[in-house]
Amino acid sequence: MRPYVIASSMLQIAYSPVYRLRLPEGHRFPMLKYELIHEQLLYEGTCTDDNFFAPQPVDDRWVLGVHAAAYVQQLKTLTVPAEMVRRIGFPLTAELIEREWIITQGTIDCTQIARRDGVAMNVAGGTHHAFPDRGEGFCMLNDVGVAAHYLLETGQVRQILVIDLDVHQGNGTAAMFQHEPRVFTFSVHGKDNYPLRKEQSDLDVELPTGTADELYLNTLYDTLPKLIDRVQPDFLFYVSGVDILASDRLGKMAVSREGCQQRDRFVFEQAIQRNLPITVSMGGGYSPRLTDIVEAHCNTFRMADSMYF
Repeated sequence: MRPYVIASSMLQIAYSPVYRLRLPEGHRFPMLKYELIHEQLLYEGTCTDDNFFAPQPVDDRWVLGVHAAAYVQQLKTLTVPAEMVRRIGFPLTAELIEREWIITQGTIDCTQIARRDGVAMNVAGGTHHAFPDRGEGFCMLNDVGVAAHYLLETGQVRQILVIDLDVHQGNGTAAMFQHEPRVFTFSVHGKDNYPLRKEQSDLDVELPTGTADELYLNTLYDTLPKLIDRVQPDFLFYVSGVDILASDRLGKMAVSREGCQQRDRFVFEQAIQRNLPITVSMGGGYSPRLTDIVEAHCNTFRMADSMYF
Protein backbone atom coordinates (compact mmCIF):
# COMPACT_ATOMS: atom_id res chain seq x y z
CA MET A 1 0.00 0.00 0.00
CA ARG A 2 1.08 3.60 -0.50
CA PRO A 3 -0.05 7.01 0.65
CA TYR A 4 -2.63 8.72 -1.53
CA VAL A 5 -0.67 11.30 -3.53
CA ILE A 6 -1.45 11.23 -7.24
CA ALA A 7 -4.37 11.15 -9.63
CA SER A 8 -5.50 7.67 -10.59
CA SER A 9 -7.50 5.91 -13.26
CA MET A 10 -8.44 3.11 -10.89
CA LEU A 11 -10.68 2.69 -7.88
CA GLN A 12 -9.04 4.09 -4.75
CA ILE A 13 -9.72 2.32 -1.44
CA ALA A 14 -8.75 3.31 2.09
CA TYR A 15 -7.33 0.39 4.05
CA SER A 16 -4.85 -0.18 6.83
CA PRO A 17 -3.88 -3.36 8.70
CA VAL A 18 -5.02 -1.60 11.90
CA TYR A 19 -8.61 -1.91 10.60
CA ARG A 20 -8.51 -5.46 11.99
CA LEU A 21 -8.43 -4.95 15.74
CA ARG A 22 -7.43 -7.74 18.09
CA LEU A 23 -10.53 -8.73 20.08
CA PRO A 24 -11.09 -11.27 22.84
CA GLU A 25 -11.74 -14.83 21.68
CA GLY A 26 -15.40 -15.34 20.84
CA HIS A 27 -16.24 -11.64 20.45
CA ARG A 28 -19.36 -11.24 18.33
CA PHE A 29 -18.05 -8.52 16.04
CA PRO A 30 -16.63 -10.00 12.78
CA MET A 31 -13.41 -7.95 12.86
CA LEU A 32 -11.63 -10.34 10.50
CA LYS A 33 -13.86 -9.18 7.65
CA TYR A 34 -11.75 -6.08 6.97
CA GLU A 35 -8.61 -8.08 6.35
CA LEU A 36 -10.50 -10.65 4.29
CA ILE A 37 -12.14 -8.02 2.05
CA HIS A 38 -8.68 -6.65 1.27
CA GLU A 39 -7.25 -10.12 0.64
CA GLN A 40 -10.19 -11.28 -1.49
CA LEU A 41 -10.12 -8.24 -3.78
CA LEU A 42 -6.40 -8.81 -4.33
CA TYR A 43 -6.71 -12.58 -4.75
CA GLU A 44 -9.42 -12.41 -7.40
CA GLY A 45 -7.70 -9.62 -9.32
CA THR A 46 -10.40 -6.98 -8.88
CA CYS A 47 -7.70 -4.88 -7.20
CA THR A 48 -3.94 -4.64 -6.99
CA ASP A 49 -1.85 -3.03 -4.27
CA ASP A 50 -2.10 0.23 -6.23
CA ASN A 51 -5.85 0.42 -5.51
CA PHE A 52 -5.25 0.72 -1.77
CA PHE A 53 -3.92 3.64 0.23
CA ALA A 54 -3.13 3.79 3.93
CA PRO A 55 -4.67 6.73 5.83
CA GLN A 56 -2.95 8.54 8.67
CA PRO A 57 -4.78 9.52 11.90
CA VAL A 58 -7.27 12.36 11.50
CA ASP A 59 -6.43 15.78 12.90
CA ASP A 60 -8.37 16.46 16.10
CA ARG A 61 -9.54 19.75 14.58
CA TRP A 62 -11.96 17.91 12.31
CA VAL A 63 -13.09 15.46 14.99
CA LEU A 64 -13.90 18.34 17.33
CA GLY A 65 -16.06 19.92 14.66
CA VAL A 66 -18.78 17.34 15.35
CA HIS A 67 -17.78 15.56 18.57
CA ALA A 68 -17.81 17.12 22.05
CA ALA A 69 -14.40 18.01 23.44
CA ALA A 70 -15.04 16.16 26.70
CA TYR A 71 -15.94 12.96 24.82
CA VAL A 72 -12.89 13.21 22.55
CA GLN A 73 -10.71 13.66 25.64
CA GLN A 74 -12.25 10.55 27.21
CA LEU A 75 -11.42 8.56 24.12
CA LYS A 76 -7.86 9.78 23.84
CA THR A 77 -7.09 9.26 27.53
CA LEU A 78 -8.94 5.93 27.75
CA THR A 79 -11.25 7.32 30.44
CA VAL A 80 -14.57 6.53 28.78
CA PRO A 81 -17.11 5.58 31.49
CA ALA A 82 -17.59 1.83 31.87
CA GLU A 83 -21.28 2.00 30.93
CA MET A 84 -20.44 3.73 27.65
CA VAL A 85 -17.70 1.20 26.95
CA ARG A 86 -20.30 -1.50 27.40
CA ARG A 87 -22.66 0.22 24.96
CA ILE A 88 -19.85 0.62 22.44
CA GLY A 89 -19.07 -3.08 22.64
CA PHE A 90 -15.28 -3.06 22.22
CA PRO A 91 -12.60 -3.26 24.92
CA LEU A 92 -11.16 0.23 25.36
CA THR A 93 -7.52 0.19 24.26
CA ALA A 94 -5.01 2.57 22.68
CA GLU A 95 -5.09 0.39 19.56
CA LEU A 96 -8.84 0.86 19.27
CA ILE A 97 -8.57 4.63 19.47
CA GLU A 98 -5.76 4.76 16.90
CA ARG A 99 -7.91 2.60 14.62
CA GLU A 100 -10.87 4.99 14.94
CA TRP A 101 -8.75 8.03 14.10
CA ILE A 102 -7.24 6.28 11.05
CA ILE A 103 -10.58 5.01 9.71
CA THR A 104 -12.04 8.50 10.00
CA GLN A 105 -9.16 10.03 8.05
CA GLY A 106 -9.69 7.32 5.46
CA THR A 107 -13.20 8.62 4.83
CA ILE A 108 -11.94 12.21 4.64
CA ASP A 109 -9.29 11.11 2.13
CA CYS A 110 -11.98 9.36 0.13
CA THR A 111 -13.94 12.61 -0.18
CA GLN A 112 -10.98 14.23 -1.87
CA ILE A 113 -10.48 11.33 -4.25
CA ALA A 114 -14.20 11.12 -5.02
CA ARG A 115 -14.28 14.79 -6.00
CA ARG A 116 -11.63 13.95 -8.56
CA ASP A 117 -12.55 10.41 -9.65
CA GLY A 118 -16.28 10.28 -8.93
CA VAL A 119 -16.01 7.56 -6.29
CA ALA A 120 -13.74 6.36 -3.49
CA MET A 121 -14.30 3.73 -0.83
CA ASN A 122 -13.29 2.92 2.72
CA VAL A 123 -13.00 -0.76 3.69
CA ALA A 124 -14.28 0.23 7.15
CA GLY A 125 -16.32 3.17 8.46
CA GLY A 126 -20.02 3.80 8.38
CA THR A 127 -19.88 4.28 12.15
CA HIS A 128 -23.29 5.91 12.27
CA HIS A 129 -24.15 5.12 15.90
CA ALA A 130 -21.52 7.57 17.16
CA PHE A 131 -23.23 10.64 18.62
CA PRO A 132 -21.56 13.99 19.24
CA ASP A 133 -21.00 13.15 22.91
CA ARG A 134 -21.03 9.36 23.09
CA GLY A 135 -20.51 6.09 21.30
CA GLU A 136 -22.59 2.94 21.02
CA GLY A 137 -23.15 -0.04 18.75
CA PHE A 138 -19.49 -0.62 17.79
CA CYS A 139 -19.14 3.08 16.87
CA MET A 140 -16.97 5.73 18.54
CA LEU A 141 -16.13 8.38 15.94
CA ASN A 142 -18.70 9.12 13.25
CA ASP A 143 -16.49 8.96 10.16
CA VAL A 144 -19.17 10.25 7.78
CA GLY A 145 -20.04 13.04 10.20
CA VAL A 146 -16.44 14.16 10.54
CA ALA A 147 -15.86 13.99 6.79
CA ALA A 148 -19.07 15.92 6.04
CA HIS A 149 -17.97 18.64 8.46
CA TYR A 150 -14.56 18.71 6.80
CA LEU A 151 -16.10 19.27 3.36
CA LEU A 152 -18.37 22.05 4.59
CA GLU A 153 -15.76 23.76 6.76
CA THR A 154 -13.24 23.85 3.90
CA GLY A 155 -15.86 25.22 1.51
CA GLN A 156 -15.61 22.33 -0.94
CA VAL A 157 -19.32 21.54 -1.09
CA ARG A 158 -22.65 23.29 -0.60
CA GLN A 159 -25.08 20.47 0.18
CA ILE A 160 -24.49 16.87 1.30
CA LEU A 161 -26.80 13.87 1.16
CA VAL A 162 -26.05 10.91 3.43
CA ILE A 163 -27.56 7.71 2.00
CA ASP A 164 -27.55 5.26 4.90
CA LEU A 165 -28.66 1.78 3.82
CA ASP A 166 -27.35 -0.15 6.81
CA VAL A 167 -30.17 -2.18 8.36
CA HIS A 168 -29.89 -0.13 11.56
CA GLN A 169 -30.93 3.51 11.68
CA GLY A 170 -28.06 5.99 11.51
CA ASN A 171 -29.15 7.48 14.82
CA GLY A 172 -25.85 9.16 15.66
CA THR A 173 -25.62 10.83 12.26
CA ALA A 174 -29.24 11.98 12.49
CA ALA A 175 -28.64 13.57 15.88
CA MET A 176 -25.33 15.08 14.79
CA PHE A 177 -26.87 17.02 11.90
CA GLN A 178 -30.39 17.67 13.17
CA HIS A 179 -29.73 21.43 13.10
CA GLU A 180 -27.44 21.48 10.02
CA PRO A 181 -29.53 21.97 6.86
CA ARG A 182 -26.48 21.52 4.64
CA VAL A 183 -26.37 17.80 5.57
CA PHE A 184 -29.51 15.84 4.68
CA THR A 185 -29.66 12.48 6.46
CA PHE A 186 -31.57 9.67 4.74
CA SER A 187 -31.88 6.28 6.43
CA VAL A 188 -33.60 3.11 5.20
CA HIS A 189 -33.67 0.63 8.08
CA GLY A 190 -35.55 -2.08 9.91
CA LYS A 191 -38.53 -0.74 11.85
CA ASP A 192 -38.16 -3.28 14.65
CA ASN A 193 -34.37 -3.32 14.83
CA TYR A 194 -31.73 -1.55 16.88
CA PRO A 195 -31.86 1.18 18.03
CA LEU A 196 -35.25 0.64 19.62
CA ARG A 197 -35.54 4.38 20.25
CA LYS A 198 -34.90 6.01 16.89
CA GLU A 199 -33.65 9.51 16.29
CA GLN A 200 -35.22 11.65 13.56
CA SER A 201 -33.30 11.72 10.30
CA ASP A 202 -34.30 14.23 7.65
CA LEU A 203 -35.96 11.25 5.97
CA ASP A 204 -36.47 7.87 7.65
CA VAL A 205 -37.90 4.91 5.76
CA GLU A 206 -38.74 2.04 8.10
CA LEU A 207 -39.18 -1.44 6.66
CA PRO A 208 -40.88 -4.38 8.36
CA THR A 209 -39.15 -7.47 9.64
CA GLY A 210 -38.70 -10.02 6.84
CA THR A 211 -38.44 -7.45 4.04
CA ALA A 212 -37.08 -9.19 0.93
CA ASP A 213 -35.69 -8.04 -2.42
CA GLU A 214 -38.84 -6.74 -4.11
CA LEU A 215 -40.05 -4.47 -1.33
CA TYR A 216 -36.56 -3.32 -0.41
CA LEU A 217 -35.48 -2.44 -3.94
CA ASN A 218 -38.80 -0.90 -4.99
CA THR A 219 -38.69 1.31 -1.91
CA LEU A 220 -35.22 2.49 -2.88
CA TYR A 221 -36.16 2.93 -6.55
CA ASP A 222 -39.20 5.00 -5.60
CA THR A 223 -37.46 7.15 -3.02
CA LEU A 224 -33.84 7.90 -3.88
CA PRO A 225 -34.11 9.61 -7.31
CA LYS A 226 -36.85 11.97 -6.14
CA LEU A 227 -34.91 12.69 -2.97
CA ILE A 228 -31.74 13.60 -4.86
CA ASP A 229 -33.75 15.87 -7.14
CA ARG A 230 -35.32 17.57 -4.12
CA VAL A 231 -32.20 17.95 -1.97
CA GLN A 232 -29.92 18.91 -4.89
CA PRO A 233 -26.72 17.73 -3.20
CA ASP A 234 -23.27 18.22 -4.64
CA PHE A 235 -21.78 15.37 -2.61
CA LEU A 236 -23.02 11.92 -1.53
CA PHE A 237 -22.00 9.67 1.34
CA TYR A 238 -23.16 6.06 1.07
CA VAL A 239 -23.21 3.70 4.08
CA SER A 240 -23.48 0.33 2.36
CA GLY A 241 -24.14 -2.08 5.24
CA VAL A 242 -24.71 -5.68 4.22
CA ASP A 243 -26.70 -6.52 7.35
CA ILE A 244 -29.83 -6.40 5.20
CA LEU A 245 -28.97 -9.96 4.06
CA ALA A 246 -31.32 -12.82 4.93
CA SER A 247 -28.32 -14.60 6.46
CA ASP A 248 -27.55 -11.77 8.89
CA ARG A 249 -28.07 -12.68 12.55
CA LEU A 250 -28.85 -9.09 13.58
CA GLY A 251 -30.66 -7.78 10.50
CA LYS A 252 -34.19 -9.27 10.63
CA MET A 253 -34.49 -8.76 6.85
CA ALA A 254 -34.51 -11.24 3.99
CA VAL A 255 -32.63 -9.53 1.15
CA SER A 256 -30.56 -11.83 -1.08
CA ARG A 257 -26.93 -11.22 -1.99
CA GLU A 258 -28.11 -10.42 -5.52
CA GLY A 259 -30.62 -7.93 -4.15
CA CYS A 260 -27.90 -6.28 -2.11
CA GLN A 261 -25.78 -6.03 -5.25
CA GLN A 262 -28.68 -4.47 -7.19
CA ARG A 263 -29.03 -1.92 -4.39
CA ASP A 264 -25.38 -0.91 -4.81
CA ARG A 265 -25.76 -0.69 -8.58
CA PHE A 266 -28.76 1.61 -8.27
CA VAL A 267 -27.05 3.96 -5.83
CA PHE A 268 -24.00 4.23 -8.10
CA GLU A 269 -26.24 4.73 -11.15
CA GLN A 270 -27.92 7.70 -9.49
CA ALA A 271 -24.55 9.24 -8.66
CA ILE A 272 -23.17 8.68 -12.15
CA GLN A 273 -26.27 10.02 -13.93
CA ARG A 274 -26.08 13.24 -11.93
CA ASN A 275 -22.29 13.52 -11.92
CA LEU A 276 -22.25 13.50 -8.12
CA PRO A 277 -19.11 12.39 -6.26
CA ILE A 278 -19.75 9.59 -3.79
CA THR A 279 -17.75 8.27 -0.85
CA VAL A 280 -18.63 4.79 0.39
CA SER A 281 -18.18 3.45 3.93
CA MET A 282 -18.92 -0.21 4.52
CA GLY A 283 -21.22 -0.24 7.54
CA GLY A 284 -22.31 -3.45 9.25
CA GLY A 285 -22.61 -7.11 8.39
CA TYR A 286 -23.15 -9.92 10.91
CA SER A 287 -23.87 -13.13 9.03
CA PRO A 288 -22.63 -16.21 10.92
CA ARG A 289 -20.47 -17.23 7.94
CA LEU A 290 -17.71 -14.73 7.24
CA THR A 291 -17.88 -15.72 3.58
CA ASP A 292 -21.38 -14.25 3.29
CA ILE A 293 -20.26 -10.94 4.79
CA VAL A 294 -17.08 -10.66 2.76
CA GLU A 295 -18.73 -11.59 -0.55
CA ALA A 296 -21.51 -9.05 -0.11
CA HIS A 297 -19.05 -6.30 0.81
CA CYS A 298 -16.73 -7.26 -2.06
CA ASN A 299 -19.68 -6.98 -4.44
CA THR A 300 -19.90 -3.29 -3.54
CA PHE A 301 -16.26 -2.79 -4.53
CA ARG A 302 -16.68 -4.88 -7.69
CA MET A 303 -19.73 -2.87 -8.67
CA ALA A 304 -17.97 0.46 -8.21
CA ASP A 305 -14.92 -0.74 -10.12
CA SER A 306 -16.99 -2.01 -13.05
CA MET A 307 -19.20 1.07 -13.28
CA TYR A 308 -16.57 3.79 -12.88
CA PHE A 309 -13.31 2.41 -14.27
